[in-house]
Amino acid sequence: MRRIPGANESIPAIGMGTWITFNVGGDEQLVAQRTRVLKTFFDLGGTVVDGSPMYGTAADVIGEALDSLDAHDRIFAATKIWTGDESETRQEAARSGRRWGLDQFDLLQVHNLLGWQGHLETLKQMKANGDVRYIGITTSHGRRHREFAQIMEREPLDFVQLTYNVLDREVEDRLLPLARERGIGVIVNRPFQGGSLFRRFQSEPLPGWAGEAGVSNWAEFFLKFIISHPAVTCAIPATSKVEHMKENMGALYGALPDADQRQRMADYVGSL
Repeated sequence: MRRIPGANESIPAIGMGTWITFNVGGDEQLVAQRTRVLKTFFDLGGTVVDGSPMYGTAADVIGEALDSLDAHDRIFAATKIWTGDESETRQEAARSGRRWGLDQFDLLQVHNLLGWQGHLETLKQMKANGDVRYIGITTSHGRRHREFAQIMEREPLDFVQLTYNVLDREVEDRLLPLARERGIGVIVNRPFQGGSLFRRFQSEPLPGWAGEAGVSNWAEFFLKFIISHPAVTCAIPATSKVEHMKENMGALYGALPDADQRQRMADYVGSL
C-alpha cells in the first residue's frame, strides 16, 4: 500500500490500465473474459483502475464488468478529461461516469495536457465542491516534460501520471524528485513499454540474485523496479489475460528492491 501524499488514504501500489486491453467493443465473450481479468485484479488486492475517453469502448466494458461483479464499491476509479474544448470538463466527466456506471470519480486527470489550463481550473472547482476527490495531469511517451514540471511547480495537483520503466528513466532527473518535493502522488503508465519489454527480455534468464530483490518473474522485475522508487504511488500495467494479471499482482507482495538492488536491476537489463 502507498499513502496518497497529503491525504489520510492509501492505495495499492499496483493498479490496472485499460488502454487497448479493454477496448473490445460489444463482443460478449471478450467482455466476459475482461470481467474475469478485473475480478482477478480485485481478488488479489487491486483497487486503482485507470481509463480515458480516448480508449474506445474500454469505459463501457469497465462499466459492464463492474455491474457483473457488483464491484462499484471496490474501485478507486481514475479517468481523464480528453477534449480540446476547455468548457466541456464537467460534461466529459459526466459522460465517462455514465459509461463506468459511477456517480463520481476518485481521480480526474487532464489527458496529455490537452486544454489543461481551462480543464484544470474547472477540476479545482469540482474538487472544492466535492464532485471529485483528487485531480491531476498526465503525460505519456516522455512528452512535454518541461511544461509538465512547470505545471507541477505552480498548480495544486494531487496526482501526476507519467511514463517510467526500467529503460525509460528520464523522469528520475526532474519529475519524480519534484513530485516528492511538492507532495504529489505519481501514477506510472507504460511500465512494460506497451509490452515491448517482454518481447525483448522474456527469453532471457532472470539474474541469480532476483530472489533477494523479491522477484520471481519478469513482470515482478519490471514492476518492483518502478514501485520501489520512493516517489511512485502506483503503477498501472494493462493486460487482457488472467494469468498475466496474477503475475502483475504478485508485485504487490513480498520484498521490494532497495536502492542498490534497483541499480543492479537497471544494469542487468542494460547488459542484455
